Order: sequence, then C-alpha cells, then structure tokens
Amino acid sequence: MLRAAEVGENSIVLRKLCAPVLQEVEPVGRWFEAYVSRSRKNVSLSNSEPDERSEENNEDKKESSSSSSDSEDERYLLTLDPKEWKDQDHYKIIGLKNRRYRATEDDIKRAYRKMVLKHHPDKSHSRKSKMHLDAVQEYFTCITKAGEILMNRGKRRAYDSIDPTFDNFVPPVNPNSKINFYQVFGPVFETNSRWSNKLPVPGLGDEDSTFEDVDEFYKFWYDFDSWREFSYLDEEEKEKGESRDERRWMEKQNRAMRQKRKKEETTRLRTLVDNCYACDPRLKKFREEEKERKVAERKAKEEAARLAAEEQEKKKQEALEAERLLREKEEQEAKEKAQAAKKEKDKLKNALKKEKKIIRTTCKEHNYFSKDEKDLVEKMELTEKLLETLSLDRLQDLKESFKQNNKDNISNLFLEEISKLKEQLVLEDEKAVKAVQERKISKETGGDTSSSSLWSEDEHELLIKAVKLFPAGTNSRWEVIAEYINHHSKGNAVKTSKHVIKKVKELQKFDTTQMEKANKNAFAKFDKTLAAPSASTPSTSNPTERYDNGTSSAATQTTPAAERSWKTEEQKLLENALRKYPSSTPERWDKIAEEVPGRTKKECMRRYKDLVEMVKAKKSVAAKSNKS
Repeated sequence: MLRAAEVGENSIVLRKLCAPVLQEVEPVGRWFEAYVSRSRKNVSLSNSEPDERSEENNEDKKESSSSSSDSEDERYLLTLDPKEWKDQDHYKIIGLKNRRYRATEDDIKRAYRKMVLKHHPDKSHSRKSKMHLDAVQEYFTCITKAGEILMNRGKRRAYDSIDPTFDNFVPPVNPNSKINFYQVFGPVFETNSRWSNKLPVPGLGDEDSTFEDVDEFYKFWYDFDSWREFSYLDEEEKEKGESRDERRWMEKQNRAMRQKRKKEETTRLRTLVDNCYACDPRLKKFREEEKERKVAERKAKEEAARLAAEEQEKKKQEALEAERLLREKEEQEAKEKAQAAKKEKDKLKNALKKEKKIIRTTCKEHNYFSKDEKDLVEKMELTEKLLETLSLDRLQDLKESFKQNNKDNISNLFLEEISKLKEQLVLEDEKAVKAVQERKISKETGGDTSSSSLWSEDEHELLIKAVKLFPAGTNSRWEVIAEYINHHSKGNAVKTSKHVIKKVKELQKFDTTQMEKANKNAFAKFDKTLAAPSASTPSTSNPTERYDNGTSSAATQTTPAAERSWKTEEQKLLENALRKYPSSTPERWDKIAEEVPGRTKKECMRRYKDLVEMVKAKKSVAAKSNKS
C-alpha cells in the first residue's frame, strides 16, 4: 500500500501497472546447494560457520578474487613508468601485495614466473591488438625490475627497509586518556619488531606481567639493534658517475643521507619507547609496590634498631649496676685496708715512741755519756737524729743491749752508733754538695754534655759540610742541618738545633789553620768517592756515580773547599739544563756542563748532589713538623 499524500502534495500517475505474471524457476547452482546444506544443518546464513561458508564458496571466492585481483593488477601495471621504479610497489607488481616481507624466496620465484609468462610481450598476442607494443614493453620492464630487486637478498632487504606500507606511527603520550594501553602500543611494537637483529623479540605483555618481564622488555627496546637501512632511497646513483671523483662525491652524499635517516629512525624508536614508558600503568604499580616494600623495610629496621637500643640500654644499666657494686666493694675493701694500715701504723708509731722513750731515758740517766756541757748538747742532738733514723727492730736490739750490759759497754755501744751516724751524715753532705755542683754546671752548659763526648770527628765533618750546603737564608736552617747530620751520622746521640748552634759558635772560635784543616777533612771522603767510584755496585739514581773516568786531572784535583760559590744565574742555567736533558740522555753531564759556562762536569755533578741532599733534609724536617 502507498502512503497517503501529505498536505500540499499531489499524486501523479505515470502509467498503469502491468498484470502479474506467474513464472517457474528451477533451483540449480552452487547457491541452491549452499541453501540446501544450511537447511539440513538447521543454520541461517548469518550463523553459518566460517569454515563451512569458505568450503561452500571457496571456488567462487577464488574465481572472484582472481578476477578482481587480475583486473586490479592490470590497472596498476598500466599506470607504471619504468623510469620511476623506486616509487613502485614491487610486491604488488608481481602479485604478492598481501604477503610482502613474509613471502619466501620460492613464493617470489613462482609469482615472478607467473607474471612473466602472463605479460611477456611475446606471449600476449591478444594485448598487442589492444595497446601499443611500447606500453607492453614498459610495464614488462617494471615486472623485470621488481623480480631483479626481490630475488636479490641484499636489494630486497634494502627495499623492505623502506616498505611503503609500513606505518611509522608513534602513539602520543596522553596520561588522561582512557584508551587501552595494551591495545594501542602492543600492535605497534609487534610491527616494529620486524627490524630487530636479535631474536626472539620480547612482547609488551599484559597487566599480569612480572617486574622482570617488563624490565627485560624496556631493556631490549632501549638497546634496540635495528637492521633497517635506507640505501634504497639514495638520490645519487653511483654507477652513473662519469669519473672517480664524481662517484666518490655521490657516495659521500648518499652516506650522509643514510646516516641522517638512520638517526631519525633511532629517534622515532626511542620516542616510541619513551611514550610507552610514560603511559605504562604497570610501572606505577611497580613503583607503589617498591615504595610499600621500602616503607616496610624501613619500619622493620626502625623496630629492630629500637629493640637493639633497648637491649643495649638494658645491658648498659646492668653494666653500670655491676660497676657500682664492684666500686662499692672496692671502696669498702680499700677503706678496711686503710683502717688496718692506720691501726698498724699507729701500733708501729706507739712501739717506736715507746722504744725511743726507753732509749732516751737510758741515755738521759747516763747523761748521754758526755764529758762536758758542749759535748752533752752535741750528743743530745745526735741521739735524736739516731732515734729518728733507726728502725723498730734496731731500736729493740739496741734496748736489749742496753739492758744486758753495764755502763761501760752501754757507753761503747752508744758511741759506736753515734760514730756511724756521723759518717752517714758526712756522706750525705758530700752527695748534696756534688749534686749542687752538677746542677750548676748543667745550668751553665744549657743542659748539654761536653762537646768532646757529644760530637765525634765524623760528625764535625758532617757539620762543616752541612753549613756549606745550607747557607744563611735557608728556611729552618739549623733544623735542616741537624736533620742532615742525624741522617748521615752513625752515632747514637741525636743532635738538635741547639747542639748545632752551640757547636758552630765553638768552631768559629778556632784559628784559621784549624778551620782549613776541618774544611779539608769534611770533604775528603766525598772527593775519594768521586775519584774512585765503585764498579761493583753501579747505580743510575746517584748522579756522582755516573761520572766517567775521562775527567781531566785539573778537575779531579778540585775539592769542594776550593770550589767557587754558585751564583744565581749559574744556578738557573743548571736547573734549566737538568730539565732539558733527562737521566736517559746519553752523555748527559757533558751536555749539562756545556749549558753552564765556566763550570766543569764535576762541579755540576757535585752541585746536583748538594741540591738533592738539601731537598731530602727539608722534606724530612717538614714531615716531622707535620707529625708533631
């Protein structure tokens, strides 16, 4: 039924309807067969299984797909230009646009052979009547070029690297988005995994992935090793260069562009991984779990520290209590010992007092065995001194002797004891006088012993040599000289700066002949070592031992005593020459002597040794001062 006309609409009759006709239709063909099969299985067309539908329509699909594919490939081939072969889809040309990089070498060979047989100019007689022979030749050239590239492993790899169907899309970072992270980033990483040199490539995983799996995934992709290269896009064809220089320039330009594209590809992959890392919800979960774990560990450590502190405090209190008890016990024992000692002391004191009283009374009864008034006073004083010096046992023996003897024997015993006391007092007085004299002598000499016992002959020589080595103006001169003497001396007495100053003052009082003699003796051993160096123990560390035997007789007869003093200019020239000619230089000292006018080889070597000794002494003094 037709709907009723609306307001303002008009019905228009174009023609009359024809009368219905009854027509018989015979059900045949594959569609009817499929309908019968579905009816028997009691399934509709929408609910039928894919496998069944594919089985039913397999032949039809093949025919339709092949026909549609042939027509599509035919149209694509007609649009090709052999000169623009770099911009063409070679997989589509040979009919493998769906397989692409997954196609095997056999697939490529079969597809290429099929296209050659189908589109070869000599085989396409029907086409020659419809199009010009040149057009046929052009797209056949494109088929040949596609086969040449895809059947060559290196060229195919280069073409696969810039596959025009590959999607370089990188999902952006959008933390507020509610998109499914795994559905967005998973396919992208799966697509980009085709470029990896390392296999297998770990997948993105899901929300149940462990921390180790996620960490391994990001480690792999942050260190991604891609085989993708861009030589296929080289703008300059090196084979077309007319000369070697031009071909080199082309290669240089191509290499620069490859590196630029490779860098852009690396940046793209890194951006992809960074965006994935920023959006990954698992990392937030792992960070929260790690934070909770650290908080739990910290609380456990704090609890353990608190328990340990309580245990330590408890042990400390116990130790303090034990120490207090021990101290109280020791104090009590010391107090008891002190009381016992006091009692013993009081007992001894009372016993001494008693014995002294008895002896004093006995002596008083015999008037101290004196002859006159003067003798009485002296013996009274000696008696008191005797009683103070005698021990308790001696006082008891003396008391018993007084009791058992008569007056004459007691007098002899008393006088004998008095004479012994006098002798002891005389000895004590002599010791006191001697000690006073020794203190007076020590005060006058500044606490030092005599110079003859403190300084040996070798030390005299070392002192004179050190005074020349370290002239006035040297920092901490006397300490340096003392350290030099202590280092080279074989004696046991240690010299201080006071000893050195005092000895130098004594030497300054000598006459000229004595000073010259001491000067010569100071450098006698040094000259002997220079004149006859030991051949059995060569050493390159000491410059004087590298001195050769070709020194002139005049130079060898020169002693440090007669050596001229070094001026500032000569010292600078010597230092510059030492830096200029290191120890490995052949005939080093001959060359150094040439750099210092007016100085011989021997003088330069002697001066170098003096400088070395000076530096060693200063370092030793500085080290001792730092320690102190």
